[in-house]
Amino acid sequence: MGMLQLKNDAIHDVKIGDRRVLFHVPTTGLFELDALSGAVLDLFKDNEPVTTEDVRACFDGKHSADDITQTIRDFLDLGIVADGLNKSPDAPPLKIDNYPLSTIILNVNTGCNLSCSYCYKEDLASPKDGLKMAFETACKSIDLLLREAALRDRVNVVFFGGEPLTNFDLIRRVVEYAEKKCLEENKIADFSLTTNATLLTPKIVGFLNTHKFGIAVSIDGPKTLHDKNRKTVGGKGTYDIVSDKVRMLLARYTARPVGARVTLTRGITEVVNIHRHLRETFGFYEVGFAPATSADISAFNLTTDELSEVFFQMKELGRLYLAAALRGENVGFGNLHQLMTDLHEGTRKSLPCGAGLGLLAVDAKGDLNLCHRFTGSTLPTFGNVDQGIDKPRLGALIEAAGKRAGTGCDTCRIQNICSSGCYHESYAKYGDPLHPTYHYCDHLRDWVDFGIEVYFTILKKNPDFFERHINPRIVAKDSTGQYAILSGQDAP
Repeated sequence: MGMLQLKNDAIHDVKIGDRRVLFHVPTTGLFELDALSGAVLDLFKDNEPVTTEDVRACFDGKHSADDITQTIRDFLDLGIVADGLNKSPDAPPLKIDNYPLSTIILNVNTGCNLSCSYCYKEDLASPKDGLKMAFETACKSIDLLLREAALRDRVNVVFFGGEPLTNFDLIRRVVEYAEKKCLEENKIADFSLTTNATLLTPKIVGFLNTHKFGIAVSIDGPKTLHDKNRKTVGGKGTYDIVSDKVRMLLARYTARPVGARVTLTRGITEVVNIHRHLRETFGFYEVGFAPATSADISAFNLTTDELSEVFFQMKELGRLYLAAALRGENVGFGNLHQLMTDLHEGTRKSLPCGAGLGLLAVDAKGDLNLCHRFTGSTLPTFGNVDQGIDKPRLGALIEAAGKRAGTGCDTCRIQNICSSGCYHESYAKYGDPLHPTYHYCDHLRDWVDFGIEVYFTILKKNPDFFERHINPRIVAKDSTGQYAILSGQDAP
């Protein structure tokens, strides 16, 4: 066999009780090691390089030659070990040849009827002062989407703001236009909306229900926590009105499960209690948590200790998720359910998300932004709805995002799950959308290790959980390539 050596960057050895699981970094695959494969791995860990004589000295009389040879061949096939004399070829650079757009995000009004203290939107205004998207611009956006998604049978239209319901008349007209155009082209249009819920009425809920919107409500937990940051323009807390509107929404809305999105800011780290409140008080199907670490106003960013507490709490909630999963139940913890889906599907990401490829965001002027978070920012736009996508410039940015050489991501074991982190998180924290999000790398690595433990425990003790709650979610991926909240599916 010559001399072989372990490729440490290609593996992560995880111990789960008396089991050993190999996390294969290049593919994000998971492999349970038996006694022999574990011993072979340890041999390679302790020796560099490993020779035929080393193998004989370690295993002669303990295992058959055929079993040992096959195990080493398996390691070679996976790229876990390689010829120590030859350098493995570098992965080819990411090359963008096409732009499989499937989602358009319409910033229908920069205005919002609330004044949430931590809001990241740089173009935010009051409803009357906000820039409202014109119907003509919205129609051109739909036309652009359909041209770029010519080979797709489904497309997704997302309404964003500000508060999108401050321009509900436009939403209604755009839905009618998009459905008509999709019918002509034999496509299906999916619609999504994120709302603060304050402007919901039975009539609006009926419309959203008829057109089967995916709905996420921004709500930060019990009254004392929610009212800390989510206030009216006059400075009053909004929990009471939001709670009334949410109860009305959930009582009437039947098209799809409704999720809650929680922003965790300085002083708000009670993940378990917030989840319990939103599930038990209102009955949200799922709750997803977004820790604030790079807001423009640094006073709202979680401190280092608070971020550690958030991940500690997420693991506490994760243990409740695990206990429920072993009973065959899904408790609606979006962050962990997403990780379970990624591990089960073997997700391998070259890029942080679909921004720039699967989706673009249109602002009131008709300019194309990398995603909804960038409208109103200083990041240059990438064309407009009149001239189309500036593909050379957009391609250059996306290709640069795929380059990890010389960064900490190049040798990170979760490089194909995290893929350097959110573009906007990096932009807000470092002024560069391509800068790796180093400020929570250690937490994310620990979170993935925890997820691997949860995943294998469920796989061994109740594999039917994946058939019931995960596989339908993978099949029901929406046209963004993201996982839809549908009969057992979830959020970020």
